Amino acid sequence: MIKSLAITAATSALVSALGTTSALAQDKPVALIISQSGLGDQSYNDLAYEGFKRGLEATGLEGRPVESRDVVAQAAEILRRASDADFGLVIDLEYSHGEPMLEVAKDYPDTNYVILNQVREAPNVASVLFQEQEGSYLAGMLAALVTTDTSIKGITPEPIIGVIGGTKSAGIDKFIAGYVEGAKAANPDVVVKVAYSNNFADPAIGLQMTKAMFEEGVDIVYQVAGGTGMGVIQAAKEAGRYAIGVDTDQDGLAPGNVLTSMIKRTDVAVETLIKDYAAGNFPRGETTTFGLAEDGVGLSEMLHTKDLIPAEYLEKVEAAKQDILSGKIKVWNVVEQGYPDYLK
Repeated sequence: MIKSLAITAATSALVSALGTTSALAQDKPVALIISQSGLGDQSYNDLAYEGFKRGLEATGLEGRPVESRDVVAQAAEILRRASDADFGLVIDLEYSHGEPMLEVAKDYPDTNYVILNQVREAPNVASVLFQEQEGSYLAGMLAALVTTDTSIKGITPEPIIGVIGGTKSAGIDKFIAGYVEGAKAANPDVVVKVAYSNNFADPAIGLQMTKAMFEEGVDIVYQVAGGTGMGVIQAAKEAGRYAIGVDTDQDGLAPGNVLTSMIKRTDVAVETLIKDYAAGNFPRGETTTFGLAEDGVGLSEMLHTKDLIPAEYLEKVEAAKQDILSGKIKVWNVVEQGYPDYLK
């Protein structure tokens, strides 16, 4: 049974309580550090945790999720206590932990670390990147095609869509830039309203901001704000408009009012790295990338909305996907290329 681990002074005693039933005798247990939106966010953390559980079950390794009420401020403390507790692999979902991880990793050269959504160069750190811009491009294209089709319930004739990010940062703006680029590819005249909640765990803020966007003529809002995004989806349900979910398949949270979800397969990444670790193939010092080609990102099956969307729109989105896979379309990557003019 996997139980959540709170960061306390007793953490260092964890290993004796865990025992060792791993696939290989030398394998130490695995920690999953949960990001600031927490478990139960129905998004990024929850999906990664599903992969974590699958990885442990497949390998026989022991492991625990690690949560903190102040995961950002306690970065170094969390990482050091997990390392002192003799975890052999520490997978960190919190973006702000990138720099502290480099400092801690130097003091624990035998511990393996994973940081998601950025590259940190150290001999015992594996970096994981997702091509969020690729999946977001498809979401933006679909939104731009739908937004002026008044034959679809809840759609107004104005070409205006929106997106709400959790923070203005390269990690979030990868999504937003791809979304805007895909929307403009479908309709150069579309207006994309961009806003930031500066919070990943407050649905009330997401609800308020989305309602304000709807009042400005927006009828589809892409949420890239973790738990705050639950308010985006609730606002779409209440207003009879549309949200686009993120990270997990959120279509079922408001059936018929979530146009699609841009799924980011953190579960696949986490499960893969645990299996690599157990097999002795952990990619120390390397960067692993998950994009459309690796089934690391993509749109949901749209079980609740596919019948509402004209087939020609879905065909255009599928054609764009194939063009990305073939290299014909290269979606702008904020992390590698900097900010495009429309996001500066």
